[in-house]
Amino acid sequence: MKYMLIMRATDEGWASLENADMDEMLETMGRFNDELIRAGVLLAAEGLEDAAETVVVDHSSEPPVVTDGPYGETHELFGGFYILNVSSKEEAVEWAKRMPGQGKGFKTEIRRVPSIDEFPQDNEYVQRERAWREATGQL
Repeated sequence: MKYMLIMRATDEGWASLENADMDEMLETMGRFNDELIRAGVLLAAEGLEDAAETVVVDHSSEPPVVTDGPYGETHELFGGFYILNVSSKEEAVEWAKRMPGQGKGFKTEIRRVPSIDEFPQDNEYVQRERAWREATGQL
């Protein structure tokens, strides 16, 4: 069985990361990622861009309504995701509008997934992850 571990934070939590040491964060996450890799359970691990860059496609009306920014109601829970390789946010929005099985009460949040190339390449754990991705055909 596959599971996604979704990391969420309050506004206070995000604020605490503003002055965090990136190398320390990468090392901490890198050690955890190494454990997952050694256990043979890691299929994919990605962070998401800031929610301020989100686009939401609301399927409550026809045609679906597109708005900037994440939805904020806590009763709207994450139910799954697709990762698409598209050329732009607008192309991702077009795919989301066409997603089957959507209707009233469904929204699709769209966020860019930063690539490994956007992290400090001299970091040991970024280098290990890059090697793992290359070895498993994910890069």
